[in-house]
Amino acid sequence: MSADAATTISLLKPDSRTRRRNAAEARFRSYGIAAIVISVFALVFLLSSVLTNGLSAFTQTFLVMDVTLDAAVLDKSGNRDIEEMKKVTTIGYGTFLQKAVIAELEAKGISTEGVSAAEVGGLLSKEASGQLRDKVLADPGLLGKTIRFETYATGRVDGYFKGRVTMESAALDKNTSPEQLELADRMRAAGLLTVSFNPGFLFGPDASELRPESAGLGIAILGSAYMMILVLVMALPIGVAASIYLEEFAARNRFTDIIEVNIANLAAVPSIVFGILGLALFINFVGLPQSTPVVGALVLTLMTLPTIIIATRASLKSVPPSIREAALGVGASKMQTVFHHVLPLAMPGILTGTIIGMAQALGETAPLLLIGMVAFVRDYPAAPPEGFFDPAAALPVQVYNWTQRADPAFVERASGAIIVLLVFLLIMNIIAIVLRRRFERRW
Repeated sequence: MSADAATTISLLKPDSRTRRRNAAEARFRSYGIAAIVISVFALVFLLSSVLTNGLSAFTQTFLVMDVTLDAAVLDKSGNRDIEEMKKVTTIGYGTFLQKAVIAELEAKGISTEGVSAAEVGGLLSKEASGQLRDKVLADPGLLGKTIRFETYATGRVDGYFKGRVTMESAALDKNTSPEQLELADRMRAAGLLTVSFNPGFLFGPDASELRPESAGLGIAILGSAYMMILVLVMALPIGVAASIYLEEFAARNRFTDIIEVNIANLAAVPSIVFGILGLALFINFVGLPQSTPVVGALVLTLMTLPTIIIATRASLKSVPPSIREAALGVGASKMQTVFHHVLPLAMPGILTGTIIGMAQALGETAPLLLIGMVAFVRDYPAAPPEGFFDPAAALPVQVYNWTQRADPAFVERASGAIIVLLVFLLIMNIIAIVLRRRFERRW
């Protein structure tokens, strides 16, 4: 070899091929970094958008005032008979509240110039009369007394204090007026209107399109909880049992190969297909009631089973064969080997796959829409097991339902519901991580 050739292939000096390889590796690293940066930016943008629009849903504008419950108006018979008192409708209570607000404004010296009596009453939510009526019917002894009554202000006033409604938009809105908003400013300065945390958003029922300020997630949260309980009870035993049989006991033949292929295919089937199956099988054929947690849980169980089976089989495969051989070598049966040694060691992956599958099911909307869970539900379901068959809503369906309504206040509430749903998903993923680490220490 000549001296020139030796110099050309020196390891201390990179040749053109090495430089191209190094450049390709540098480009690949830059592509990876760019992908991570774009993903993080998209995630931050998504979360900031949801938080910006939804955090205000957790606060609400309340009207707080002293109300004297005139027995001559609310109990004309004077005998405190509940059935007689029920004859005073919410319209009657609404007129009574309107007069009470005007009297409170006069007592505090707040001017109502340019605002009619009906417009003063329009600052109250349409839910207020029903709240006061329920309060009086629950305790007739309040009649004749002066109570501290707190109720919702109308959604337009709430939107004004949150920046969603302006004087310019109010001038074009038939549901409010700039004069009403100016009066609301004076009432807030006097302490009659306050903006504070609204527990009704988390625990209250849904409301009609005319009462966005009183719409809550209580029934949707309870319905989702019922469904997840049923999904866990049904999907986990079935999925783990099927995985153990296929992985540890089933013979390797064409039949089991077909089963494995179909399980993998079911995991990729669009969720709306399971909704169609649930509609045809559980509602039309079996005759179960629509919009109930039990039907939703059955549909979500079918959808979650492939995910649990795949995750469980992967966990069983990850257990070293030496564990099985050692157990069999000391005289354990096949069943004892699986349930006393293999299954406990595979438990971290099984639990992780189960919780992730349930988290995915918690956010599903399309199959629940097909089984009628989009219906407006006002009454809370009963306690289990009767409550599993009562009509209920679900968190993702409630988000969809609110986005279909015209009032802008429902967009705020839909974003707030998304925050609640994300919190539940985050909690479920944290539980999966904690359980995996706890069981991995036993490995």
